[in-house]
Amino acid sequence: MTFTQLEIFAVVAELGGFTAAGQRLGITQSAVSHALKQLETEWGVTLLSRGPTGIEVTEVGQSLLLRVRELLGVSEAIRQEVAAVRGLNRGVLRIGSFGTTSSLQVLPQILERFTQSHPEIDVFVDEGEDDEVSQWLIERRVDVGFVVLPDERFDTVPLVEDQLVALMPATHPLAAKKDVSLSEVCTMPFIMTLAGSASAIQRLFEQERLHPTVKQRYAQIITIIKMVESGSGFSIVADLAAPEPVMALCPGVVKKPLDPRVKRSVGLAVLKRAHASPATEAFLKVAKSVAVSLR
Repeated sequence: MTFTQLEIFAVVAELGGFTAAGQRLGITQSAVSHALKQLETEWGVTLLSRGPTGIEVTEVGQSLLLRVRELLGVSEAIRQEVAAVRGLNRGVLRIGSFGTTSSLQVLPQILERFTQSHPEIDVFVDEGEDDEVSQWLIERRVDVGFVVLPDERFDTVPLVEDQLVALMPATHPLAAKKDVSLSEVCTMPFIMTLAGSASAIQRLFEQERLHPTVKQRYAQIITIIKMVESGSGFSIVADLAAPEPVMALCPGVVKKPLDPRVKRSVGLAVLKRAHASPATEAFLKVAKSVAVSLR
C-alpha cells in the first residue's frame, strides 16, 4: 500500500471514473486501473464496481474510504508543516461552498485576499447544498466548508448573520406589508430554491405544519427572481442570496422579512480544528478578518 494508491482510490471515488481521475492526477487511465487492482489484491477486497451511472464505490470501499481520506489529510498536513519549516508556503486546500450566500457574497472576498497572501496554495472549490457540504466535511472530501450555525458536529468560525426572506411580485397586495407570515406565503404557488437553503426552508414549513404548493424548482437565484417577477409564484430565499444588485435586475420583485423573523448564522467549519492543516488554518484566519467588513 502506498499513498499514491490511496490518493488514486480517493480521486476515483470522488470523480466516479478512471479517465477523469487520470486527468486530475496527470497519469494514464491504465495507470489508475493498475494501481487500484494492486490495492484490491493487497487488501483482498473489492473497492469499486461498475454501476449504471459509472464507477461506484462498494460498501466495503465506502467504509475504508473514510480512513483513506483521513490518512491523506494527515499526510497533506505533515507536508505543509514541513514546507513551513523550510520557509515555503505550499499545499492544497479543498473548500465546500453552498448557494449564493457563500459562493457569491462571502467566498470571493475571502479567496481574493487568501490567494494574494498565499499564492502557492492550490485551492479547489466544490458547491453543493447546505447538508451536502456538511456531509463532505464528515467524509473528509473537503478540508473546510461553509455551514449554517450552530452545528455541534464541527469546530466552527462564525462569519455573517443572515435571514430568510419572501420574494413576491411588486404588484401583489402582500407587497405593501412590512413582513409576511409563512401561512400568507402558502396562499400562492411556491417556487422552491434548489440552492443551499432548500432543506432549511422545507423544515421551516414542516415545523409550522404548512404545505406550500411547489410548482417550480430552480437552482439559480436569478431564475427564481425572474419567475417571481413573471407572476409564477412566491419564493423564500436567504437574504444574502438576493443582494440589491441582483434584485435590481428584476424591479418587479420585492423581498419581505418573514414574521416571525427566521435568522441564520453562516460560518466556516472543519472536522477537527486540532487536525487542521496550515493551509486550512491560514484560510480561517483570512476569513475571520474579511468577515469583519461583511457585518
